[in-house]
Amino acid sequence: MMDFTILTDYFDVYLEGFRGTVLSSLLALVGSFLLGALIAVFRIAPVRVLRWFGTGYVEFIRNIPLLLVVYIFYYGPSALGLPLDGFTAGTIGLAVYTSSFIAEAIRAGILAIPKGQTEAARSSGLSYAQTMLHIILPQAIKLVIPPLGNQFINLIKNSSVLTIVAGLDLMYFADIVNTETYRTFDTYLFVALFYLVLTLPLSYGVRVWERRLERRY
Repeated sequence: MMDFTILTDYFDVYLEGFRGTVLSSLLALVGSFLLGALIAVFRIAPVRVLRWFGTGYVEFIRNIPLLLVVYIFYYGPSALGLPLDGFTAGTIGLAVYTSSFIAEAIRAGILAIPKGQTEAARSSGLSYAQTMLHIILPQAIKLVIPPLGNQFINLIKNSSVLTIVAGLDLMYFADIVNTETYRTFDTYLFVALFYLVLTLPLSYGVRVWERRLERRY
């Protein structure tokens, strides 16, 4: 039988972890979106070096585990004499890892925009960067909001990796509760409820946007 007193007695502990997860997810979301958009532009840039860099970045990051990316940012700076705390290293690692998937989603959106728009913008005097920033990217992002939403949901769930580097997230504080109560199943089931508070509204919003896109196109 579930012991609901764990939730009430340790609610402040859960809430502290919830705040950490929300903050890390928001920072990683913004960082991964900006970095992913930049890498997506690199992937289709007319400059070969930029295309190589964008392709290499995506292929490298997507094909190694998230935990390894977090370890790189946790142990790497320390080896150089610039140590990062678990929260910072975990958030950066989460942003970098997610950005590779966001880059591919945005690149697909860019390729879905008729090439004539790019040609018209360039012929009117806009540079490649201006064309992407003002003409192509705004349209591409609208098209790929559903897959971006799914990546953001994955980002929230993946934020649990912060506990490995003492990142002060939900799972980190849940480990503390579990250590004190020895009620493992109950402790982590309550953690799942906190994650659902974050992911279910976002999942619903993504489905609503998908239906709107289907009606529009």
